[in-house]
Amino acid sequence: IINHDSISALAQQVLDQAPPRFALAGLSMGGIVAMELCNQAPDRIVRLALMDTNPLAEKEEIRSRRDMQIAKVKGGGLRQVMEEEMKPLYLIGGSRRQQILEICMEMALGLGADVFTRQSIALQGRADQRDTLRTVRVPTLILFGEDDQLCPPERHELMHELIPGSKLVAIRKAGHLPTLEQPKQVTEALLGWLHW
Repeated sequence: IINHDSISALAQQVLDQAPPRFALAGLSMGGIVAMELCNQAPDRIVRLALMDTNPLAEKEEIRSRRDMQIAKVKGGGLRQVMEEEMKPLYLIGGSRRQQILEICMEMALGLGADVFTRQSIALQGRADQRDTLRTVRVPTLILFGEDDQLCPPERHELMHELIPGSKLVAIRKAGHLPTLEQPKQVTEALLGWLHW
């Protein structure tokens, strides 16, 4: 469960529960936490997969938008905020779009307003991880939905350039959540990564 409101504390929580050495995969905010894990304990990570994520610190305009979202959510507007964010930004069109949106909404409402707030504060204060990525020397997969509007392809191309020997994989017909939109393609890529 998400009990912290900083990326560094979330990463430490993972480290406290993880085995001494492990493969690490993170999607979206999970990828941001994964990069912080690489910063805190690079010797414990044996391979890395970063999916639909962003190595940069939060831009000021996004920080301000999050403040407005937090205020709405604290006022009982979690569903509204998720609908406003998810529908235009998270997924591409297609026959399964509504079903996937409902899965995401169920997860968000299940976690609740407090978790949304802590996650938002953590994202606002996240560090730029470009220097961390330059030090990564384990087999690394950089995977993204080719139509991701939240974390566009150029963010992943940047990570690929920063990590020597990394592999860049674009998932076709997917936005920010290729694990739900194109699970077969993502699973194949992750299985390949585990056997490099």
